[in-house]
Amino acid sequence: MSTSAKIRLACYLAIPAVLYAIPPERVMHGHTVCLFRNLFGTECWGCGMTRALFSLLHLDFTAAWNCNRLVVIVAPLLLYLYVKEVAKTIGELR
Repeated sequence: MSTSAKIRLACYLAIPAVLYAIPPERVMHGHTVCLFRNLFGTECWGCGMTRALFSLLHLDFTAAWNCNRLVVIVAPLLLYLYVKEVAKTIGELR
């Protein structure tokens, strides 16, 4: 059993708990880090995606939809990649 695989698995499993522990006010209100919006003053297709994913994590579907409607595509893809990586790491431990 690989020690690095155990550490990776522990980190992968801790990520959702750590993100959930962040107060929603910290993410929902604040200055944008979008380079496109800061340079050109208009929103790109990805603007609001972090807030949308964070809202989805907190089961606020309406806020997620209002932040960025592409969350219905991005969230399942990210979930798939997350589960795939966790499964791969578990497979390494066997």
